[in-house]
Amino acid sequence: MAAQEVTASAVRLRATRRRWGEDVVKVVLALCALISILTTVGIVVSLFLPAIEFFRDVSLSDFLTGRTWAPLFEPSHFGVLPLVAGTILVSLCAALVCLPFGLGAAIYLSEYARSRERKILKPTLEVLAGIPTVVYGYFALTLISPLLQDLGIQEGVFSALSAALVMGVMLIPTVASLSEDAMSAVPRDLRDGAYALGSNRMQVSLRVVVPAAISGIIASFVLAISRAVGETMIVLIAAGGQPNWTFDPREAVQTMTAFIAATGQGDVPTGSLEYKTIFAVGATLFVMTLVMNLFSIRLVRKFREVYE
Repeated sequence: MAAQEVTASAVRLRATRRRWGEDVVKVVLALCALISILTTVGIVVSLFLPAIEFFRDVSLSDFLTGRTWAPLFEPSHFGVLPLVAGTILVSLCAALVCLPFGLGAAIYLSEYARSRERKILKPTLEVLAGIPTVVYGYFALTLISPLLQDLGIQEGVFSALSAALVMGVMLIPTVASLSEDAMSAVPRDLRDGAYALGSNRMQVSLRVVVPAAISGIIASFVLAISRAVGETMIVLIAAGGQPNWTFDPREAVQTMTAFIAATGQGDVPTGSLEYKTIFAVGATLFVMTLVMNLFSIRLVRKFREVYE
């Protein structure tokens, strides 16, 4: 009898006629997913095919281990390490600015600020994310670089430090907003339990809320570092455009993105070996960001907290 009732209810729940609207929605959603996949495949193919042609003429070992980058001069040198060093240097210096300040802003917004203050401070902080990066670049060139020169920190007009400082300020809203969202998702019961045990607000923030939201905080860190690695305009304007093999932030450097932007302006003949360096450097940058993202995904999954 019970089986018959279940079968009858299942029959009643079944659609009596075909719902064409739902089929249309499924097809549209499938096309959206397919377009995303095809776009990714197209980017990879268009990037790596010229890069493979480049490595037919230039040794991969010389490209990855050489410390001189001069593809447009005679004799040519195709050692990408100066570009990699400049990218890492600027990204690390920017991370030293945006990660602690962004996390501190997130802790204040989540645990200390009142509701009215949060409604004012968070949108104000996110305004920084809406400023065009070219504005940040000229801000670094016209204000930060002269200030560093007056302080005796750097000698020339361009330096990795001035670009990194401004880039770090630009990335503070990214870290602060995402980290604050992760902290806000932590259940209130954890905070109340810590307060009931006699903890103060600082202890609750640093020993309860931050560890509980660590997966979201790591995700915000990774996103900020990825944006620093892929930033173009700030380093193109303020870093100097000189591929120096150095880890001194006071010197001028050139990042991989800055080289791609500078070389892709049309001065290099299409199809030449010099032109293909754009794709070789782009493929290197693609692999670097891919490895970093895969590593970050493993970290996020390892420290993810699930609350009911």
